Amino acid sequence: MAKQVQLDANGKRKFGIRDKLAYAAGDAGCNLSFGLKSTVQTFWLVYMMMETGLFSILLLLVQAWDAVNDPLIGSLIDADKRKYKMGKYKTYILIGAIGLLVGGAAVFLPFPKADMWLKAILFVIGYIIWDAAYTMANVPYGTMLNIVTDDAGERAQLSVFRSIGGAIGGMVPGIILPMLIWQKVTFDPANPTWFLDKIEIPEGAEGAFAPENFLKNPTNGEAYVAGDKVLSPLTGGQIEVLLGDRVFLAALIMGIIAFVFFIFMIKNITIRGNEYAELNQETGEKINLIKSLGAFVKNRPAVGCTVAAMGMFLGMQSASTANTIMFATHFGQASLSGVVMMVGFLPMFIFMPFATKLVKKYGKKEVASIGSIAGLIGAAILCIFPLCPKDIQLIIYMIGLIFFGLGMGFYNCVSWAMMGDAIDYQEWKTGKREESVVYALHSFFRKLAQGVGPAAVIAIMGTPLIGYVSSLGTIGQSPETAANLCWLVAALYALSAVCQFVGVSVIYNIDQKTLVKMTEDLASRKETSDVAESV
Repeated sequence: MAKQVQLDANGKRKFGIRDKLAYAAGDAGCNLSFGLKSTVQTFWLVYMMMETGLFSILLLLVQAWDAVNDPLIGSLIDADKRKYKMGKYKTYILIGAIGLLVGGAAVFLPFPKADMWLKAILFVIGYIIWDAAYTMANVPYGTMLNIVTDDAGERAQLSVFRSIGGAIGGMVPGIILPMLIWQKVTFDPANPTWFLDKIEIPEGAEGAFAPENFLKNPTNGEAYVAGDKVLSPLTGGQIEVLLGDRVFLAALIMGIIAFVFFIFMIKNITIRGNEYAELNQETGEKINLIKSLGAFVKNRPAVGCTVAAMGMFLGMQSASTANTIMFATHFGQASLSGVVMMVGFLPMFIFMPFATKLVKKYGKKEVASIGSIAGLIGAAILCIFPLCPKDIQLIIYMIGLIFFGLGMGFYNCVSWAMMGDAIDYQEWKTGKREESVVYALHSFFRKLAQGVGPAAVIAIMGTPLIGYVSSLGTIGQSPETAANLCWLVAALYALSAVCQFVGVSVIYNIDQKTLVKMTEDLASRKETSDVAESV
C-alpha cells in the first residue's frame, strides 16, 4: 500500500525533506555552471592567450550588461501573469537550464590560433548566451525560497540545503576540473619541447625560451631522462599546460549533469505560496525600477547582504584566476589548486549539520557575524604567507584558507535565508512585496562585483605591479611575477573578509528580536487581509 501524502491546511504537500533535497539540487545545477566562471578567465588568459587589457575590458562589458539584465528579467518574471502548466518559476528555470547546457560549452570553444578579433567575438557571444541563461534560471530559483514556505525556520533549512547543493555543484568545477585540464610536463626524448607550442614567444625573448634550456634540470644542470619532471628554467617549478579541448568537453558534460539536477528539482519541489500574486496589492501600480532601486537602497538588511556578497565575489571570485595562475607559476601545482581549495573549505561542510540548530538558538545575523570574525583571522594569516620561507608557504596558506573557509561557511549557510528575511523586511516597512525585483537587484550588484572584480584583477595582473604577460602562458612568467601574484591573492582574500564583516555585522540589522517582531506583524497583516477578503 502506497504511503499517504500528508497535506497542509491549503491542500499542498507538507514541507519536508523532499523539498530540501530538490532545492539543494537546484543550486547544484546552478553552481555546476557558475563554478566555471574562474575557469573561463584562466581558459581565455592561458589557453586562448588573450591580452590582459583587452580581456579585462571585454569581461567588464559583458558582466555589466548581464548585471543590468538581472533586474530586467526579474521585472519580466514578476509581471508575467500567464498560467504555465508547471508554474511560472519552474518554466523559467527550465528555459534557463536548456540555455546553460548550450551556452556553458559555447564559451569554451577552443580556437587558440584564431585572430584576436575573432577570439573577442567568440568570447562575447558565448558569454552573453551563457550568462543570460544563468540569470533566467537563477533569479526565479532564488525567489522561489519565499514561496516554497513562509515559515522562517523552514526557510533557514532551505538556505542550508541550498548551501550544501551549491557546495556540491561547485566541487566539480572547483576541485575536480583542475586535475583534468592541467597536464604536468614530463620529459619525452622523442619530442622534448612540445609544450613550447602552447605559448607565443615575444620578440626579443627567444633566448629565454631556446629549446636547449628545457633539456636539462635547471637546479642541478643534469640532462633529463624519459619521465623526469620538466622544470621552468625561470622559476624552478614543474611546467604545466592547460588542455583547452578538455575544458570544452568538461563544460559540455557538466551542463548535461546540471540539466538533470534542474529536472529533479522541478519535479520534486512544491510551491505553496502564490507566484502570481499582485506585487503591489494596495495600489496596483506597475513596477518602476527607479523606485524599486530607491526602496532597495533604504532596505538596510538587503544592502548588508549585498555588501557581504559583493565582497565575497570581489575577493574570492576575483582571486580564483590569480590563485590558479599563482599555483601554476609559484608552486608548480595548478592541477592541485582545487584540492587545496577543498581543504580550505572543508570547515563549511563540518559546520553545515549544526547550522539550523545554531540559527534557531542564536539567530542568522549572530551566526554570520561570528563567522565573519573567523574570516578576518584567516585573511590575516593569508597576508603573512608570502613572507614565509617557500618550503612552508603552502602550509601557512592552507591554514589561513581553513579559517577563511570557516567564516565563509557560517555566512553561506544562512546568506539566502538572510536575503529572504530582507525581502520580508521591505514588505514590513513599505507594505509592498517585490520579491523578484529585490532579489534581482541583489543579483545585479553581485553580478556587477563578479564583472568588475575579475576585470580589475586581470588588468592589474598585466601592469608592472604584477608583471603577468599573457603571451607567455604560465610557462614563461618570471619569479618576480609569481611572487607578486602571491601578494595579489592575499590582498583579495583580505578584501573579501572585510566586506563580509561590514555587511553582516555592521549594516545588516535583523537580529533575532527584530525577526520575531517582523514575522508577527506580517502574519497579523495577512490575517487581517484574509478576513477582509472573505467578507
